[in-house]
Formats: sequence, structure tokens, C-alpha cells
Amino acid sequence: MHEARRYCAPVTKRALITGITGQDGSYLAELLLAKGYEVHGLVRRSSTLNRSRIDHLHGTAGLHLHYGDLTDGVSLSNQLRDIEPHEVYNLGAQSHVKVSFELPEYTASTDAVGTLRLLEAIRAAKLDCRFYQASTSEMFGATPPPQNESTVFYPRSPYGAAKLYSHWVTVNYREAYDLFAVSGILFNHESPRRGESFVTRKITLGVASIKLGLTDHLDLGNLEAVRDWGFAPEYVEGMWRMLQHDEPQDYVLATGIGTTVREFCQYAFAHAGLDWEDHVRYDKAYERPTEVDALIGDASKAQDVLGWRAQTQARGLAELMVDADVEHLGRLVRHKRELGD
Repeated sequence: MHEARRYCAPVTKRALITGITGQDGSYLAELLLAKGYEVHGLVRRSSTLNRSRIDHLHGTAGLHLHYGDLTDGVSLSNQLRDIEPHEVYNLGAQSHVKVSFELPEYTASTDAVGTLRLLEAIRAAKLDCRFYQASTSEMFGATPPPQNESTVFYPRSPYGAAKLYSHWVTVNYREAYDLFAVSGILFNHESPRRGESFVTRKITLGVASIKLGLTDHLDLGNLEAVRDWGFAPEYVEGMWRMLQHDEPQDYVLATGIGTTVREFCQYAFAHAGLDWEDHVRYDKAYERPTEVDALIGDASKAQDVLGWRAQTQARGLAELMVDADVEHLGRLVRHKRELGD
């Protein structure tokens, strides 16, 4: 009599995302759930809920939220031990550059030491997992473009400096402890889910507000800063691809095209049939103590090794964000009028 064969169901991949309620975290959660992952997200405990970007995922099979904080090493260790993830995506951060000048110590504790706490918790638990660190083009700072994986770093803000620590400590844990740890050096990537204080979303919300007659002007700072703006959903696909590769390496993700804030304004206002010069006002309060003049990435390595390429450029990005904000504000206005009636 032959021994009965044993069949084992395939193991469902588990992913842990810090910063799951942010722009990138919400898109990454959607991507991983669509791929059949069991997704665990860390959320900070606060008196008010801030989960609007993932509200539509509420009740989705395979999604689990846990309280945790990058400033609390014990909570990180406990969650890693309980979840035992196959992949960890560290997207949690204080990510606003100008705010980092006002909250430098908090930015360092969250963005720099927070990464160390997470890596050390993985190492101490001897987890067999792959780790993604969300690095940033702000680490290049004053170094002239184009910037790639070999470009010298020269951060110009507490945010950029904190992220640079995270970048190098990720490299160190990879080399010292043989962890599968990678850093994705992502250039600016935006979407309708971008925070309202970031310049691109501030512009598109301003355009929508002016288009709907809610205001008549928009205050901005440096219009000559050059950035490499892409579409966030495409960039989280790149994050995932980095962790699927056989060898842990660091990659730049970017469009390779530089656009000034002024040009982004022109694209956004023109799409709504408006002249930006009639509505934009300069306000020195939005200037940073030290400015980064130009960030333009070279993503050749990601294209060659991962097969990743940005599809959406700045003009198309501005237009889709304006459309989304016109619809969003229009819906709010109609709702308010209905309540008034």
C-alpha cells in the first residue's frame, strides 16, 4: 500500500507596511492585495482617525491594521514577532521637507532612528524577510543633476539628512548581517492622494478652488525649483519589483524629466482654462532656509534590471490631479448646498 501523498497549500505572502495610511502606503496596499498578499499595516494611535486614503479598503479580506510607531522599538519588535512578514516596506516618515526644519528632532527620531529600530528588530528576531527602505531624492540636495545610484549625496534639510542616515544604515545591515535590504531612491511622485501641504497638491487644489469660484488666488514660494515629478502608483510597482529581484540592490526611480514649479502651475491652470499669472502670488513664508535647486533622476538601472519605466510625465500628472480635485471639491460644494437646502 502506497503512503498517501501529502499536499501543502501554497504559503500566502505576508507584507508589513509602515506608513500604510500615506499616499504610497495606500497604493502599495492595493497593489499587494491585488497580488494575493496578506497585508499588515502599522498605524499610529491618535485621538482622531486619519485613514481616508485606505477607507475604501475597509473590510477587504487579507488586510490587517495594527497600532505601532517608528519611535517605539518595543512595538515594532512585537509586531514583527507576531506577523512574521515575508516582506517589510518602511514607508513611514515625517515626509514634509519644510516641516523638518521646524521639527528636526522628531524628523530624525522617526525617519532616521526609526529605520534603525525596524532593522534591528528584524535582525534580533532572525526573520527571513526582505526589507524595503523608502529613500528619497532629497538626499542629493545640492549635487547637480542628473542624479543616479552613484551620485554624491549632499542633503539640504533635516529631512534629507535623516533619510540619508536611513539609507546608509540599510546598506550597513545588508552588508553586516546579510539581510535582503534595499533602498529605493525615489524622486518626487505625486497623485490625488498627495497631502494638501505639498506643492503639487496645493497647486491642483488651488486650481480647483479657483475654477469653482471658491477663491481667486494661490500663494506659493520658489517657482524656479526644478523637480522630477512622476505618478505614485507607478512608483510603488517599482518598490515591489525591487524585493522580487534575486539580489538586493539600491535603485533610483524617476522620469528623467525636470519641471519647474512655474511650469507645473502653467500645466495645471491651463488644463482648467485659466491663466496662472492672474492667480498666483509669491509668499516668502513658503521659502526654505536652504533650497534644493534641481532634482532630476536617471533611472537607467531600474529600467535595465527591473524592467521598470515611468509612464506618466509632469503635464499628464498635473492634469489628472486637477481633474480629481475639481471632482472632489465639486462634490463637497454640492453636499454643502444640499445640507443648506
